[in-house]
Amino acid sequence: MASAGLPEDAVLFTAGERQLLADKLFQVRCAAEDVATAVADGATGGELGALVDQLLATARDAEVLRD
Repeated sequence: MASAGLPEDAVLFTAGERQLLADKLFQVRCAAEDVATAVADGATGGELGALVDQLLATARDAEVLRD
């Protein structure tokens, strides 16, 4: 059902939900930057593995939009 000119498949977020999603996406970006920095700095496989594990955990958490 389209309402107020919105497409039928539109998804609406409260301001709080939008902020939560933005915060989670920021955490994902930071974790990805940590991996990139570690690669550039020549981190060991073990160090990279730990950072990638953290990146994956952060990304999985970001998939959950509501607490």
